[in-house]
Amino acid sequence: MAQEATPVHTARLGRALGPEPTAVSGVVLLLPGGEEVSGRRPSAVLAAASVRALGRRLTRAGRDRGLATHVVHYRYRGWNGSEAHLARDAAWAAAEAVRRYGDVPVCLAGIGMGGRAALRAGGHEAVNSVLALAPWLPDEDVAAPPEPVKQLAGRRVLIVHGTNDARSDPELSFRLAARAKKANREVCRFEVHSDGHGLSQYRDEVLALAEDFVMGALFGRAFSRPVQDALAAPPPLGLRMPLAAGFGKSLRR
Repeated sequence: MAQEATPVHTARLGRALGPEPTAVSGVVLLLPGGEEVSGRRPSAVLAAASVRALGRRLTRAGRDRGLATHVVHYRYRGWNGSEAHLARDAAWAAAEAVRRYGDVPVCLAGIGMGGRAALRAGGHEAVNSVLALAPWLPDEDVAAPPEPVKQLAGRRVLIVHGTNDARSDPELSFRLAARAKKANREVCRFEVHSDGHGLSQYRDEVLALAEDFVMGALFGRAFSRPVQDALAAPPPLGLRMPLAAGFGKSLRR
């Protein structure tokens, strides 16, 4: 009996969220969370669910500006060490966005392990901005090279992290942001006081902050004053910016 070939997993973009604009002028690629090590195929349903609220918010905000929003479906659930599968799939997705839509700016928006993928793949030439929510980062090891940051030069970067995150150490994202800020002044980081990994306690504020950042980075809409201040402030001030309760209620919708 002939041995069956092992199926080759391929990454893909989900269907555009909401009505796809006739003329696309910017793209958001949503990068769901993942696992540290896993060769299993992710669930497309669960992946889409994990970023649905963020995707809906951004799609609605960018509808009149030509925004196309897609969920990236990874080949594997795991980062898988030096293979960095999720980051490679994020870079592939940026190239695929260019193939589909032409020379338009791309924002990589990731959650958890997807946040790490967004930061790692941010060096793709089409990417002009990176949004990392509660990014999972490896523990620092003196025997291993640090998580790279040079690829973020020339991109606007926003990291958001809950101070009570028990799954993704917020101190690690602060240290990465501090290193990135040395190579790129357009880096800021907001802390969500007492919130956990899911950033659910202040979900509305986090979504409003994400919208403010993405619409400004992709389409040149003026950033809110807190984001402007965070980008302009020297470290550590602009990297430990508190996200105020009620943020977004006075911003334009």
